[in-house]
Amino acid sequence: MPTGNENSPNELTKHEQLLQYIRELPIGTKIPVRQMAKERGVSDGTAYRALKEAEQLGLVSTKERIGTVRVDKKRRTNPEQLTFAEVLDIVQGSLLGGEEGLEKTLHKFVIGAMELGEMIGYIDAGSLLIVGNRENAHRIALEQGAGVLVTGGFGTSEEVKELANERKLPILNCKHDTFTVASMINRAMYDRLIKRKIMIIADLMEPSSRTGLLKQSSEVADFLKLSAETGSSRFPITDEWNRVVGMITSKDVVGSPSGQALDKLMTRRPMTVTLNTPVASAAHRMVSEGIELLPVVDRQRKLVGAISRGEVLRAMQFANRPAHLGETFDALMWGAFAEQRDSESRLFFTGLATPQMSGPLGTVSEGVLTSLMQQAASRAVEDLRKREHVLDNMTTYFLRTVPVDATISLVPNIIEASRRYVKVEVQAVQDGEVVAKAMLTAQTIDPA
Repeated sequence: MPTGNENSPNELTKHEQLLQYIRELPIGTKIPVRQMAKERGVSDGTAYRALKEAEQLGLVSTKERIGTVRVDKKRRTNPEQLTFAEVLDIVQGSLLGGEEGLEKTLHKFVIGAMELGEMIGYIDAGSLLIVGNRENAHRIALEQGAGVLVTGGFGTSEEVKELANERKLPILNCKHDTFTVASMINRAMYDRLIKRKIMIIADLMEPSSRTGLLKQSSEVADFLKLSAETGSSRFPITDEWNRVVGMITSKDVVGSPSGQALDKLMTRRPMTVTLNTPVASAAHRMVSEGIELLPVVDRQRKLVGAISRGEVLRAMQFANRPAHLGETFDALMWGAFAEQRDSESRLFFTGLATPQMSGPLGTVSEGVLTSLMQQAASRAVEDLRKREHVLDNMTTYFLRTVPVDATISLVPNIIEASRRYVKVEVQAVQDGEVVAKAMLTAQTIDPA
């Protein structure tokens, strides 16, 4: 019987063999489904499923009008910019030429609403010129090393298309007007900046090829051998399709004979996370449930790796938390409030209720007030603990409506604080009267 702690090709399923084959392909290789199926001796459906999982793991990228390509999985901590291929998808456009340049990134876009001589001063390598049917502008941009997006549904000449192919710079077109296109790309850039600031599990780990080392059919002897090799005392258990079905720890096997199947000893339906799970969410789960190891799975619950409590909590402890780049709703609302302290150095916040905060009745919406009180409590906890924390629960009371343009004070008060938990009461005050109250409990994330 296989011991479960070896990973030879003979023991891999066809699906796992296909994933290994994809991992070993050179970066930039196009991977047609039918061709891969024929070369590897599998059905088109099996090849397609393998490519979809490879895409989720960041091994390949599939784009319309391009196909599936083996890509280099980059860590999100590196600066990321939009590619021309992503711009093509955003504006729902068509590719006119320069296909080989679609995976290049752009650092800015330039709107071609000026004379050609002035335009040259704004265009440089890596930029994108957004312009209508001005063929001279198309040519100049490509000569300067920039991509081109032709708006209004216009095209360009065969000469310009050939130049795009020669320079390996994309020239795209779409039906939208220049203003609409610029707004769409600008929104996408803001969203990208915001997402980069949210630390996720993928920032801490890469999918591992050494997964699913213990199967349901593995025995206690297999666990003990793997534990001695790795120094770990807990592992996920997978089925024959590499789906996580349980967790096993050294406590689970104590006193069991070496031939006992792990399927009878494991904890079933364990908690899992995905590569896109926020680290803060994983930390909250591990701290509140006392979990030491979380399996990381894909959408089909197939194992791609595992992450320990120590790794998660260290990341929370040492990660910098810069201000959000981009306009999140929380940032827009909180931007109207200023931090202040009273004569006893107690923290409170004062700001103006802007028209954007209004609800259907023309007064400040309950959702906005809830968010503001939560943010005031969060800052009070940070001021007290200087640690990361997550909200456990919140109870709100709305006592009266708040008109737009009114001045609101948010007054947090720490009711109870321990090493693990903090209880905070927040009052929203207008003209000396309490208009809303909230009671919150937060759990601090202590790496110790």
